[in-house]
Amino acid sequence: MKIAVLVARILLGLIFVFFGLNGFINFLHAPTPPGPAGQYVTLLGDTFYMKFVFLVQLVGGVLLLSGQFVPLALILLGPVLVNILLFHISLQPAGLPPGLFAALLWFIIFFGYRRSFEGIFVRKVEVS
Repeated sequence: MKIAVLVARILLGLIFVFFGLNGFINFLHAPTPPGPAGQYVTLLGDTFYMKFVFLVQLVGGVLLLSGQFVPLALILLGPVLVNILLFHISLQPAGLPPGLFAALLWFIIFFGYRRSFEGIFVRKVEVS
């Protein structure tokens, strides 16, 4: 299991570093998707919002690759993955398989680090 978690961590880290850097350097010149998906991408691409998302992707990916603060990286990348999946489910279903692959990697890593998240699944916590 440790090898599967390590491989998933490195793959997911590479994915997020690659696409996070692409948000700043734009070395992967993808055409704007047609229809509502293109309008959505164009609208958000012109704002600071996407730069922040790319920064979160980059930081999360670097943390995964370094092996340091992996639970923090999972916390940062979880909402990004949810947004990726929702975008592809609702606006561009053809791009869904890579998002599902990234989500699968995320869950493999989460399962490997599940003990780090035990405290957030407590129903009632006493204030100290």
